[in-house]
Amino acid sequence: QVQLVESRGGSVQAGGSLRLSCEASGRTFPSNVMGWFRQAPGKERELVATINWRVGATYYTESVQGRFTISRDNAKNTLYLQMTSLKPEDTAVYYCNTNRPDPRYWGRGTQVTVSS
Repeated sequence: QVQLVESRGGSVQAGGSLRLSCEASGRTFPSNVMGWFRQAPGKERELVATINWRVGATYYTESVQGRFTISRDNAKNTLYLQMTSLKPEDTAVYYCNTNRPDPRYWGRGTQVTVSS
């Protein structure tokens, strides 16, 4: 069974940038449509962005439109989330999963902390 491993989170100041990675270890991604999710302290997990690599379509939640870019490198079995102009409200643990999240694929996530 494929495992999704998120990495490259960190702590940055507001306005900074990070690029998150999600590697599908052992096998290819479990779906053509993958997504990034995040969960802030005391809040429910929310969908941030999705990518359908077959048709080249992407989706972004309104709060990150114009600042985040989702991409996928199938040769490396890696999903990315390029985040720019980060805001304190982007602070959360970020996860990757299929766009309709499958409980089997939740990983540990990667922490992103944005200070003002």
